[in-house]
Amino acid sequence: MKRVVLGVAGASGAAIAMRIGELLSSLPDVELHLVVSEAGKRTIAHELGPDALGNLAKIARHIYSANDIGATIASGSFKTAGMIVAPCSMRSLAAIATGLSDTLLTRAADVHLKERRKLILIARETPLHLGHLRNMVTVTEMGATIMPPVPAFYRRPETIADIVDHIAARAIDQLDLGQSPLAVEWDGNA
Repeated sequence: MKRVVLGVAGASGAAIAMRIGELLSSLPDVELHLVVSEAGKRTIAHELGPDALGNLAKIARHIYSANDIGATIASGSFKTAGMIVAPCSMRSLAAIATGLSDTLLTRAADVHLKERRKLILIARETPLHLGHLRNMVTVTEMGATIMPPVPAFYRRPETIADIVDHIAARAIDQLDLGQSPLAVEWDGNA
């Protein structure tokens, strides 16, 4: 089994986290580990409804409290195939960029960086100020991948779900889990 950590921070974009969770849990050899920040819980309830957090928790193999700094995903000895933070708030990005491991979400991200494992950050904010950009550069230099949830309009999405599906699939493909790509590859034809 390949362990994948999904962290959900408090930025807008809860639908992306939900879809990433659904896609990862549908892969037969992936074990989903979930940690949601307190702000993430609030955003999920606001954007997806009061039952959404429970639905996300049901599809995860392991769920952790953001306060449980002693959880398995807080240790480098706990091997994973990578971590996706979706959405990644600017607060979480800043904590990850500076090594501030004050929650399990930011500690797990820090572990992925120090162990040179894949860390995908679906950074969600606009517009960006210089501090945001510098934090993005910092985590990129440390090995993370910054992946803003930018729609691929060349795919001619017809619904918000089409956009969310594409962003979620692209993020998972970044982990290179050995599965066939979830995102539809561009064939060069318009």
